[in-house]
Amino acid sequence: MEPKEKEHINVYLRVPLALIVVFAVISILQLIFLPQLGIGSVIFAGIYGIVIAIYYSFVRKRFRSEVLSYATNYATVQKQLLREFQIPYAVLDETGRFLWMNDAFSVLTGKDSHYQKSASTLFPEITREEIERQEKDSFSIRVDFEGRIYEAKMQRLTFSQPDHLKHGMLGMIGGKLVAMMLFDETQLTRLKKTVKDQKLVTALIYIDNYEETVETVEDVKRSLLTAIIDRKISRYFRDTDAVIRKMEKDKYFIIFQQKYLQQMKENKFSLLEDIKTTKAGNENEITISMGIGADADGYNQNAEYSRAAMDLALGRGGSQVVIKSGEKVEYYGLRGKEVARNTRVKARVKAQALREMMESKESVIVMGHQISDVDALGAGIGVYSAARELGKKCQIVLNTITTSLRPLVDGFSTENGYPEDLFINSEEALELVNEKTLVMVVDTNRPNYTECPDLLTKSKSIVVFDHHRQGSERIENPVLSYIEPYASSTCEMIAEMLQYFSERMQLTPEEADCIYAGILIDTNNYMTKTGVRTFEAAAYLKRSGADVTRVRKLLREDMMTYKARAEVVRHAEVYKGAFAISECVANDLESPTIVGAQASNELLNIVGIKASFVLTDFKGKIYVSSRSIDEIDVQLIMERLGGGGHLNVAGAQIQDETIEEVKQRVKDIIDIMIEEGEIKL
Repeated sequence: MEPKEKEHINVYLRVPLALIVVFAVISILQLIFLPQLGIGSVIFAGIYGIVIAIYYSFVRKRFRSEVLSYATNYATVQKQLLREFQIPYAVLDETGRFLWMNDAFSVLTGKDSHYQKSASTLFPEITREEIERQEKDSFSIRVDFEGRIYEAKMQRLTFSQPDHLKHGMLGMIGGKLVAMMLFDETQLTRLKKTVKDQKLVTALIYIDNYEETVETVEDVKRSLLTAIIDRKISRYFRDTDAVIRKMEKDKYFIIFQQKYLQQMKENKFSLLEDIKTTKAGNENEITISMGIGADADGYNQNAEYSRAAMDLALGRGGSQVVIKSGEKVEYYGLRGKEVARNTRVKARVKAQALREMMESKESVIVMGHQISDVDALGAGIGVYSAARELGKKCQIVLNTITTSLRPLVDGFSTENGYPEDLFINSEEALELVNEKTLVMVVDTNRPNYTECPDLLTKSKSIVVFDHHRQGSERIENPVLSYIEPYASSTCEMIAEMLQYFSERMQLTPEEADCIYAGILIDTNNYMTKTGVRTFEAAAYLKRSGADVTRVRKLLREDMMTYKARAEVVRHAEVYKGAFAISECVANDLESPTIVGAQASNELLNIVGIKASFVLTDFKGKIYVSSRSIDEIDVQLIMERLGGGGHLNVAGAQIQDETIEEVKQRVKDIIDIMIEEGEIKL
């Protein structure tokens, strides 16, 4: 019987005894003040007390018997109801061992109430470790039993024990139990899957290089080429019951059910490779980009997702599929180089747009990525020269001047006619920014990688110029974004833009040298990601006064840096016979991340090495520089590590991990990608 119930019964039984005391007190008072009435009251109180005493002695045994009978029947009814409960119910100890189960649980599992083994013998998902891991008293575990899906709702039970039971069975349990009920959710799960499978997915398909390809095809064959592309797209979606609509000559809008999306993922969107084989007199290889939106709350939201996915696909160089499901973004395809465009129309359009924005503002602040390199500095100097042409004040955010940058930075001194506050730090930039300031980000499109991320939240006028592929983390709502992954460097893009910025545009030799140095470093002396437009940009800089010999002197290294790079190469570990992994020790090095990047390039000169990875522990972060020549897409590897970049040049910045942990993660990612077929040795 519960303590509360005992207390109520005790109150009811003590009321007559309390009345005897009350009557006795009244009788005594009446004897003192009213003797005649007091005698009657004493007689009444005496008779009442005798009657109550006789009554208690008479019904005591009967009352106790009825109470015991009630308690016994109550417990029996409870036990009977629980045993015949239609929902499977069982009681476990805290280790997950069965103590008791009702009839429904016995019928379901085929075990009787004497089965006292661990629950994991029937349900592998319910282990002692899983029960102990749960912090809440009430929790659920999804289990699969004999082809059906159940939700096991668990509830921890804590009870107090009488002293005489503390050394018995309950004492061994420790006063803690776990109640478990099983709810069959097989049908519900199937219905949920059916609803999810039937949700509509929207997709956009753009032909990346339609104009460039059509120009190389004879007029009579152009319609044939278009028809072949249309047929291949229709054939790919033939078995998906899809609706395909051609919006423009090089754009398609497609709707299909979500259940077919997994099939497309499994075949790695073979349409991308199928389109590349299209030949109808065309010289160029045709590539397409696909943006897919899924798992949205409505059709409009799905369409927005597909447009955002397409922006990511084009921003990463095209020839791939991007799937956006809420905040989750997946990438497929792109096993070759980015789609390069020989036309410079886009550069001219972006140059004019940038000019209009600069004219509407009073000042410009330029910043690159953290621990800026020569490419970021050169791009910043190019923007400064453009702002100077318009008479606008321009400043460059540079928190750390590394060894490789110092010779270049020293060239922009007051003696050479440059303002004293050309280079500023993050704190100064935050004080200077206002509504009339244009913030320009170069050589990165990730907000957390910039020199001053807070600057992005304080300005609504943001421009992005970058040559790295876009990832899911990007600068939100820029007024102008010019991201071309095919470009060798941001300096190449800036050099192109400057040619269309103004007819009177003039660069000083120091500015031309700095921009030229950025191209030289990012192309590894014109050996990586070099295209026709790279040499055109270099030719423009040469005409503007860039001197190859002067640039070479500016980029020379000190002996300590050279030796440090040699040590990185000397201690490199060759993994799987094709991957060089090494560590750059930051001791006494002013810019160890630059040394790491240079060493990763050096490692590719070793026969048999297909990709290199150099890890540098610097200022509380692990910087990873990865390089490859052509066979391995290191950008995919770095994306899984939380970074990004290009097909042949990529990197990542990782916090709260050690060198050894990151090194092991790189090896694990390589193993997984080899197993999945993403990497072929």
